[in-house]
Amino acid sequence: MQEFRNQTAVLTGAGSGFGLECARIGARLGMRLVLVDVQQDALDRAAAEMQAAGAEVLARRVDVSSAAEMEALGAAVQQRFGAPHLVFNNAGVAAGGLIWETSPQDWAWVLGVNLMGVVHGVRVFTPMMLDAARADPSYRGHLVNTASMAGLLNPPNMGVYNVSKHAVVSLSETLYQDLSLVTDQVSASVLCPFFVPTGINQSERNRPAALRPQDARPTRSQLIGQAMSDKAVGSGKVTAADVAQKVFDAVAARQFYIYSHPKAIRSVQTRLEDILTPRNPTDPFIDKPEIGQQLRQALRAAD
Repeated sequence: MQEFRNQTAVLTGAGSGFGLECARIGARLGMRLVLVDVQQDALDRAAAEMQAAGAEVLARRVDVSSAAEMEALGAAVQQRFGAPHLVFNNAGVAAGGLIWETSPQDWAWVLGVNLMGVVHGVRVFTPMMLDAARADPSYRGHLVNTASMAGLLNPPNMGVYNVSKHAVVSLSETLYQDLSLVTDQVSASVLCPFFVPTGINQSERNRPAALRPQDARPTRSQLIGQAMSDKAVGSGKVTAADVAQKVFDAVAARQFYIYSHPKAIRSVQTRLEDILTPRNPTDPFIDKPEIGQQLRQALRAAD
């Protein structure tokens, strides 16, 4: 995609973080915006801001983990704007803790939003985009799926999140390859951010009551994971606005992998060397042993 003006963008998780910042860029570029979020007040604020900026907006409160709600969203987009040109499957939540302490409700919530939300976005919008491409040789479309550096690495004490994001990377790589088999007009990217202040560390606020563990008390490892996430995300120097610009630059350049922190790729290289050698997984705290020691001491401390 080289041209954004008068094109339609669908953005999930549009009430905050990367989704909101991409919406702001889209509004500046003259795009029609479909804003999707599960948090109504954040969605309302985003919609009002984009309308004030002159953008034509369709705002929908949607739980992206719901196949029916995403299908209804697709129908609404088709009716209002036709096939979208940019789909940003971005909505996500975070949870941590030792992997054997992850409850069935935790798995259902995190995989439902982080993975199935992307699955539904791909399943609903890709056929619409391919139909548009067949009907119009000038049509260009692009899907961007938000994964994480945790989709390329396996940091400890955040297993359910890692699993969800590895799946999104795999889904996105397969989507890219599948699209290349059938069209040159629609392509895909995967966004793999590191620690960026977006509010994802506070995503528990939007967890449905039905998906809260029956024992609502978090475990020690979950409390430690939350504290570490709060510190890491809150201290991030790269902003959500910086990452949003990288997303638009990547779409224009038809670039698949999008990184917020390119230096973090060194850890990915180490992981691949572990696999190829083969050797046991490298200590993720090898460059910052004091953090690893603090985590071990905290997890091993007596109750």
